[in-house]
Amino acid sequence: MLEFTGKQKRFLRSQANTLSPIFSIGKNGLTQKWVDEIVLALAKRELIKVSLQQGADESVKDVADFIQAHSNITVAQTIGRTLVLFLPAEEDKYKKISVALAKI
Repeated sequence: MLEFTGKQKRFLRSQANTLSPIFSIGKNGLTQKWVDEIVLALAKRELIKVSLQQGADESVKDVADFIQAHSNITVAQTIGRTLVLFLPAEEDKYKKISVALAKI
């Protein structure tokens, strides 16, 4: 998990503002396979949103703790039942947000 300055957190939140959630958590709960799918998505996007469905048994804090415990993903923000997740891309062609973040 990465530690960010206040300006870096604001930058990530502003970048995530226009994003729509591409993953959701429902009755099936949290699994390592689900976290692996998120890592694959973050490898090309670096920043995504995940939402909790109304029927989910977990709380937002439980989901954030599970994700951070089972991967290198950083939870940049939680808003209601939505999480903003960040993971720097490994390939240079996908490094857009992490390069801008390093300059801040």
